[in-house]
Amino acid sequence: MAEHEAVTERLMRRVYLGLREDNLDPQDVVALACELLDWFHCTDAILEVVERNPAEVSPAEMTALARRVLDDVGFDPGFDLAPERVETLRAALRIVARDLPTRGIEGEPEIEILEDCFPVGAGVRLADGEQLNWGGPVLPNMCDDPAMALTSLAILIQESLLEWTWQVWPVCPRHDLGVHGSEQDGAAVWWCAGDGGHTLAPVGELACAVGRRRPE
Repeated sequence: MAEHEAVTERLMRRVYLGLREDNLDPQDVVALACELLDWFHCTDAILEVVERNPAEVSPAEMTALARRVLDDVGFDPGFDLAPERVETLRAALRIVARDLPTRGIEGEPEIEILEDCFPVGAGVRLADGEQLNWGGPVLPNMCDDPAMALTSLAILIQESLLEWTWQVWPVCPRHDLGVHGSEQDGAAVWWCAGDGGHTLAPVGELACAVGRRRPE
């Protein structure tokens, strides 16, 4: 069982990289489909790959079939095969870090890939060394969309600080309610539930709404 999983994982990675680098080997796609079929993964794409002669399948068709096979089995390339996801997270952290001085937190935080987690995810390490990953890390597939990445990172930081300090942050000054990271109309915002709900500020612009530092 473990050997089959290792072979299947290796083939999925090779197929993904072949798609990504535009040098897909049809034999890798066939081998992957056969491995999956042996373990009762039976989808239309897998069956088509197994049943057709690879020499008679055009490169465009094989590319489409390979994508369908990976989608059918829920393959995720993680951070290592899709490093642009880490760059998306770093860009998101630069935005949300602009809000941290309102909580009295200074210095430049960093993204930390949590290799010991399964699946591998990402957390944040503050300049003083404090780790923020409460409630589960940011998963790689959350980083394909910048707004989702920023929202997920804001929520992770907020929940981690709450668990760490037992103090609610941020707080809406108009309603005296804790606000939450949320995606509204495709943008990451700090959302207050008061008066039916409203945006306190876009993530990264909290200081304009509540002042630079939290009250002592």
